[in-house]
Amino acid sequence: MASQPGPFTNWPWHRLGNFKYALLAPFVAHSVHKFVTSNEEERDFFNFSILPILLLRLLYSQLWISISRYQTARSKRRIVTKSLDFDQVDRERNWDDQIILTALLMYLGNMFIPGAQKLPWWNTKGLILAALLHIGPVEFLYYWFHRALHHHFLYSRYHSHHHASIVTEPITSVIHPFAEEFVYFLLFSIPFLSLAIIRAGSIVIAVGYLVYIDFMNYMGHCNFEMVPNLIFRIFPPLKYLMYTPSFHSIHHTKFQANYSLFMPIYDYIYGTYDKTSDSLYEKSLKGREEMKTDVVYLTHLTSIQSVFHLRLGFASVASRPYISGLHLWIISPFSYLLVPLTWIFGTTFSIERNNFNKRSMETWVVPRYSFQYMAKLEKSTINRLIEKAILDAEKMGAKVLSLGLFNQGEKLNRYGEIYLSKNPRMKIKIVDGTGLAAALILNSIPEGTKRVLLIGKLNKLAYYLSLVLCQRKIQVETVQKELYEFLKLQLPQEMKDFMLLSDSYLSKVWLVGEGLRYTDQMKAAKDVHFIPYSQFPPKFVRKDCIYHSTPAMVVPKAFENLHSCENWLPRRVISAWRAAGIIHIQLEKWETHECGEVVTPIDKVWHSALKHGFTPFKYTSEI
Repeated sequence: MASQPGPFTNWPWHRLGNFKYALLAPFVAHSVHKFVTSNEEERDFFNFSILPILLLRLLYSQLWISISRYQTARSKRRIVTKSLDFDQVDRERNWDDQIILTALLMYLGNMFIPGAQKLPWWNTKGLILAALLHIGPVEFLYYWFHRALHHHFLYSRYHSHHHASIVTEPITSVIHPFAEEFVYFLLFSIPFLSLAIIRAGSIVIAVGYLVYIDFMNYMGHCNFEMVPNLIFRIFPPLKYLMYTPSFHSIHHTKFQANYSLFMPIYDYIYGTYDKTSDSLYEKSLKGREEMKTDVVYLTHLTSIQSVFHLRLGFASVASRPYISGLHLWIISPFSYLLVPLTWIFGTTFSIERNNFNKRSMETWVVPRYSFQYMAKLEKSTINRLIEKAILDAEKMGAKVLSLGLFNQGEKLNRYGEIYLSKNPRMKIKIVDGTGLAAALILNSIPEGTKRVLLIGKLNKLAYYLSLVLCQRKIQVETVQKELYEFLKLQLPQEMKDFMLLSDSYLSKVWLVGEGLRYTDQMKAAKDVHFIPYSQFPPKFVRKDCIYHSTPAMVVPKAFENLHSCENWLPRRVISAWRAAGIIHIQLEKWETHECGEVVTPIDKVWHSALKHGFTPFKYTSEI
């Protein structure tokens, strides 16, 4: 929203949400009916193609979002290195408004403008004229309109909404108040209307001009330099006819320069060309040598639809806690098509880069879903992927790699220990996060608790929790004989009296892990606290009980460039396993691994986390 919103700031359908697409239904129905019922000579292919054009533009825009976010997470060619936040993601959520408006105007234009019906596929004269009209009237009028928008009166009422985004993404290019965007549409319609009047239009020109506008718009706002210097060396005058991402980024950082639409020629003519444009272009193209990564967090895909929740997926979906809603189920057939690709082309990839206290962190994804970690045939492949990720992280200078979700486990890799056995000279430290996760769970147990029920699959964290609780003289009960016998065998003699095999479910505090069954939960009394020690939350939730979050921490304000949610966790909250890697060496410079049987002392890691501004996330589902 602009700082002082003017008339017609809101889009006409802003209250409709995703139902705004219903506005197109009558036009689409009329177009399809007319096309089907007409004979071949009377069919209007341009009218019929408007819907496919809309769908392709939506896909094209999403591809730009994904590619841009992938490049800014890993590329040294980033132009602006400042932080992108959730406010910007929310502000740019409705980037598809302009695509809907284009489709509506195309339908109306086709219906009422003479010369806009039954367009041929090709018209050479029209193509040349369209190019000249863009270079002349469109670029010229846009330049002066854009300069007018930077006058205080219009800037505060309209254009400031667009400039609220200093770190641009491709879709930033189309985020404007309705009145401003409508004027842009009038400018871009000049070639269409002119060609319609002289009957020189064609389907190729209409589609090609839209593709050109989208490509140049998105490229100019993608925040990484992608235009090769070679094309300017081959044809030097091209610098006046084609801008670059770095050229337009100056407009978003300095505001009073580089006003041109796509062709900088008018900035040169009227003296608004910024003199640092060429040097910034060369610097961005060369890349930032100082770019390095200190910590890598290794995660993986969870459910089939989770691919769309990645930062590289749908920006608005990724900015909210993951919930498998109707919108994801609608597109889930596409996500199922990606599953076979993980077996064929899968390799670990980077999805996010964060900064904290002058250090850099990356999140990498192993292209495997949770169900694949359960398959014995996948074990060796997954281990190879994890080991390669560890070695790649070490090559790039990372000091620590933390294992998230199912990337750690006794059966899979002995909680990371096998990688140390295979690479004894490895300098990068492997962290499984047990110490910090245990500290968070122990601090979630209500004060005054005398006994807890431990239920779920046995793992390193479950054993360590049992050990600490027995040390604190809190009775640990379990209804699982196998779990009881193992813990009884492993615990020191003086603590075994605090371990009890029980046939009751009367404890008011349950520590629950993977494998918690629905039937077990139904045996709990009302108001029981369910505290997960698993990486994943319980699948079933009772409304008369209190469910705690999986171990997680709220990041400090200084933690930058966090604009996507980690799985089911809310904004600016990260899992204990991700936080553990940041704290372990990146801040405290601890020269030890935390994997295999090694656990970072909970008091040590707890006080370190609090000292650096991390706070426990204390969500409960109490109703």
